Amino acid sequence: MDNGSNTRCRTFPDDHDDEADATPPPMEAKQVYYEGCPGCAMERKVENNTGIPYKELIFVGVTSLASALPISSLFPFLYFMIQDMHVAETEQDIGLYAGLLGASYMAGRFFSSLFWGVVADRVGRKPIIAFSLFTVVIFNTLFGLSTKYWMALTTRVLLGSLNGMLAPMKAYCIEVCRPEHHALGLSILSTAWGVGLVVGPSIGGYLAQPVKQYPNLFSENSIFGRFPYFLPCLCISLIALGALISCIWLPETLHMHKNLEMEVEMVGDSRVAPCREAPHPEKSLYKNRPLMSSIAPYCVFTLHDTAYSEIFSLWTISDRKYGGLGFSSKDVGQVLAVSGAGLLVYQLFIYRYVHQLLGSVHSCRIASALSIPILAAYPFMTNLSGTRLGLALYFAAIVKGALAMTILTGNSILQNNAVSQSQRGAANGLSATAQSFFKTIAPAGAGLLFSWAQKRQNAAILPGDQVIFVILNVVELIGLMLTFKPFLSLPKRYDFK
Repeated sequence: MDNGSNTRCRTFPDDHDDEADATPPPMEAKQVYYEGCPGCAMERKVENNTGIPYKELIFVGVTSLASALPISSLFPFLYFMIQDMHVAETEQDIGLYAGLLGASYMAGRFFSSLFWGVVADRVGRKPIIAFSLFTVVIFNTLFGLSTKYWMALTTRVLLGSLNGMLAPMKAYCIEVCRPEHHALGLSILSTAWGVGLVVGPSIGGYLAQPVKQYPNLFSENSIFGRFPYFLPCLCISLIALGALISCIWLPETLHMHKNLEMEVEMVGDSRVAPCREAPHPEKSLYKNRPLMSSIAPYCVFTLHDTAYSEIFSLWTISDRKYGGLGFSSKDVGQVLAVSGAGLLVYQLFIYRYVHQLLGSVHSCRIASALSIPILAAYPFMTNLSGTRLGLALYFAAIVKGALAMTILTGNSILQNNAVSQSQRGAANGLSATAQSFFKTIAPAGAGLLFSWAQKRQNAAILPGDQVIFVILNVVELIGLMLTFKPFLSLPKRYDFK
């Protein structure tokens, strides 16, 4: 049992005491809070406040948004950045180098996520969140100043490995909310994270190469002329700096007790002495079947969504002769911005009712099933143009984003309900580690797949643009299968709806 938990403790009469029957039963113990413990202070606040903790959830949204923005902000200009660095021998090889650079962030996070989760269970959520935002400010700025491929690769790896935000933030969402608001808390986290993954590319698309896009505002001789991808990175770093400053008012939620003695304050009967709660060893995370079985589909869906994000950007930018749409980076940024706005509306105003009606498991299954026909329609959009293309693409992007967030939020709720607070940071760190592995191979695999697909546009069966989305649907189908028994196991205390 967690040494920081506040369990009620009762004493029972000795079986060999002759006067036991004459002894009145002890009165119910009151829950005890340790003075000076931030976890106890937060638990008391949560118990006394039945409303939604708006202040804490605003902090969650702001910090998560700032941490998520750098992850995918490079996708709209990644193709052109690789071109400018002159590392690809042919145009068809750009996708490969772009995939490796896109994967570098998640490669760094893969090696460090479990470490940051364990540290968050030792020193607290707040220090790790603040340090992560600090690293975003530094290394995201340096990435924007990169002119060599090795420098861009190095800064992205460091940015990923030193950003330990995800694990403690997921734990934080659960710990600042009453159980009936857990879905809302993780929904806001998913919303901010998802919006960051969508707004980030929008910032990258609108602000990259400002001299070329806005010649009347930016000079070729300015710093933005010399570093054409610095402006979007600078803007994101400033947002992260603002979030870092806001951490001053971020309350800690981790229990920090000096010992394992569980003091009990009794009402009325002074004969009942305090009792000592013997520590119980926590179950190994790797033997926690509900946790591990919920991480498995989470990783598969993460693989799918990351590959989809990269392929979507590359597909829309690539020329129509290769099966793409021939968009500019600004056009892609606009599509993603509208998609992000739709996602925000869905998560804030619709998702909670979806979760109340269907529950985490059923909402994941239905959302993943609906994603398959939407993806299957993408290759046929190349036959459209003008308003019809715009309407189809915007609709598909908005719905696909909403379905993806439904899946990931539901899985996050399952994971956090499978462990106690003392293991919540480590559990989310383990999840982030596994997730990061798949997010590492997804961009590289997607880039390689995209380059291969462009070379087989004239194939008789499933030409390039079609085979890409068929493979994405196969991955989505595997994730859907993992949400059913015998693959998925739920904790006994969990609502099985």
